Amino acid sequence: MQTRNKILDDISQLMTNALGVAQGAKDEAETAMKSMIDRWLADRDFVTREEFDAVRAMAQKAREENAALMARLDALEAQQGK
Repeated sequence: MQTRNKILDDISQLMTNALGVAQGAKDEAETAMKSMIDRWLADRDFVTREEFDAVRAMAQKAREENAALMARLDALEAQQGK
């Protein structure tokens, strides 16, 4: 009976070790995939959210300045037309 317990203990230890190796392989694969995705994104020259928001604010300001200048120009043209 002692022999069967030893065999079961060995099988249990083998399965535990196999699960540990599988977990390590999974972690390594996840790390490699994340690294590959990070490199791919960096190669695409995507902008960050902060850069996008800064450019959007600059464009909004330019539109507002353009509208003010157009109103001023229209007023000047109206004065000359009188």
